[in-house]
Amino acid sequence: MATTTYLANPTITVNTKSLTDQCKSVVLTKAQEALETTAFGSTNRTYTGGLKNHTLTATFLMAYGTDETWDTLTSLVGSVTTVVVAAGGKNFNLGNTYLESLDVVNANLGELSEVEVTFTGGDLTES
Repeated sequence: MATTTYLANPTITVNTKSLTDQCKSVVLTKAQEALETTAFGSTNRTYTGGLKNHTLTATFLMAYGTDETWDTLTSLVGSVTTVVVAAGGKNFNLGNTYLESLDVVNANLGELSEVEVTFTGGDLTES
């Protein structure tokens, strides 16, 4: 049984701009590529850690006003930035992370417009 739990209510800051009030989900994944070290005569595959490749995927409510979702994210496409997520009393800083694409319009009749973005790579630190 878990000894500590928390109710998910993180904050998210992209390029020093808080988008917490426009974000409805966030997944930050810590990853390191597996490099196979299995040699002749081995009966089991073995691995060692390679390059780190963290990702952060966030779903934002789309808004086109000044300092809103579109205004904050559009200039970051094709460049690196910093994203900070605070959750459970910890701050996770993904610096030097790359934003490859941003949907311009993602809409369904009668529904709130949402956009999902993925930041890839970078340096993950925790405080």
